[in-house]
Amino acid sequence: MLAALAAAAPVAVAAGGRASAAAPGTPAVPAAPAAPVTVIGGERLARAGVQVRGVSGLPGRLSARAWLVADWATGEVLASYRAHQRLAPASTLKMLFADTVLKKFDRTERHTVTAAELADIPAGSSLVGIQAGTTYTVEQLWQGVFLRSGNDAVHVLAHMNGGVARTVAEMQARAEDLQALDTHVVSPDGFDHPGQISSAYDLTLFARHGLRNADFRGYCGTRTADFPAGGKKTFQIQNTDRLLTGAWGLKPYEGMIGVKNGYTSHAGNTFTGAAVRGGRTLLATVMHPGAGSNAVYEETAALLDWGFAQGGSARAVGTLVEPLSEGGAKAGGGAPGTRAAAGSGAGAAGPAADGGPSAWRLLEGAGGTAALLAGGVWAVRRRRAAARAADTGGRHRR
Repeated sequence: MLAALAAAAPVAVAAGGRASAAAPGTPAVPAAPAAPVTVIGGERLARAGVQVRGVSGLPGRLSARAWLVADWATGEVLASYRAHQRLAPASTLKMLFADTVLKKFDRTERHTVTAAELADIPAGSSLVGIQAGTTYTVEQLWQGVFLRSGNDAVHVLAHMNGGVARTVAEMQARAEDLQALDTHVVSPDGFDHPGQISSAYDLTLFARHGLRNADFRGYCGTRTADFPAGGKKTFQIQNTDRLLTGAWGLKPYEGMIGVKNGYTSHAGNTFTGAAVRGGRTLLATVMHPGAGSNAVYEETAALLDWGFAQGGSARAVGTLVEPLSEGGAKAGGGAPGTRAAAGSGAGAAGPAADGGPSAWRLLEGAGGTAALLAGGVWAVRRRRAAARAADTGGRHRR
């Protein structure tokens, strides 16, 4: 009887789309019209499936959970798959770290490392071998970041910048200025932490902006360097980008100029690469491909090959937006941090498709205070608790 009464009760739909029981005799409130969806870079980047226009011939065996190919000069996205899917970025997040901190210190500046600057490095991190009491130039520290993906180098530079917490806050602000609103920063090094996420679109933004800086471009394209070992001794470090150097059975990719690779047990392999041929520079980001340590490089190379062969005839499916601080138009004209995206690739409210944090956590990190309040504090607490229960830590390799 109670069930029948409940089924017969009228339902009112609030402006936010939440259904609630109405008092008997109260007419139903019509649903408010849906707010227009704004997707950074264009609405096609939120659609399900591969996005490409005007040409064919894309590589047939791409296993990555998300990928994107773009023209560096024009910012045109030539093809993509789940461009806004939020995934763990691993060490590719160091591109944002460089975008944020690189210009703050002269490359010839010298710094003597203290034990305190190395004390907060997560266990299992990739290291370049920095020693407390040894003096390094800023250039050497950045070589440790770009070539060996050294979390020790990242933490020393972060402490020089005022500390890890301050650097994380500046990175988050920088991501919002770049309109990389899929990104939530927890640590400056990309190590696996609950809630640390980015997307193929955002990583490509970081690379595109970074390559406009001569020092960034020089560091990410350096193959080998001599690194201090204490006293007058040095040891050689090699870039772990296998398409740049040729390693583990791969040949150097023709025209490769960087940018950054990464691996953690949670993220798997992730890579953003840039190459130039015939005066044209292309960017490709590949996130979380199938098994095989070379898969991320092989799929990146295949996408770049397609871009150089077919991309000139492709019609753009989106665009890499410009930073707000450099005259970029704010997507949708809304407040920063309010991007709403449709489709499986963008991730609506709720858990991310690959077990990542919900969009509620992303909104919290990207300045979505109004959205959090509108949804109710109780809902945020419940979702945070669920996310904490589901998250597991990872081991950072490179």
